[in-house]
Amino acid sequence: MQHKNKQETPGERLIKSEVENTKESPGRSMAKAISWRVMGSLGTFLISFVIFRRYTNQSLSEVLGNATFVAGIEVVFKIMLYYVHERLWANIKWGKYWKSYWGRRAWKKLYRQMHQK
Repeated sequence: MQHKNKQETPGERLIKSEVENTKESPGRSMAKAISWRVMGSLGTFLISFVIFRRYTNQSLSEVLGNATFVAGIEVVFKIMLYYVHERLWANIKWGKYWKSYWGRRAWKKLYRQMHQK
């Protein structure tokens, strides 16, 4: 727990500044959204395929078409939804506790490296 009266070292200020000014780019968020949706949509396709195959009297080609249709609609909608969710969370500072602990450790390591001969 940090005290309000504690003075930050120059290294802590530098690392804190770097962490606070570093965010994921929109392109990275989009790449993560797409890769996640590919995996999720494969799952949706398999579930849809099993349900259509087991509980309907459709032919294999109809079942494949319906499962593909469901997965196609789902992938577009959920990529958009995940992207919005990811961008909202990129701006929330809650839960980023590691920065002060790792900041102190990184500063000590940097100091040792600078003063080593």
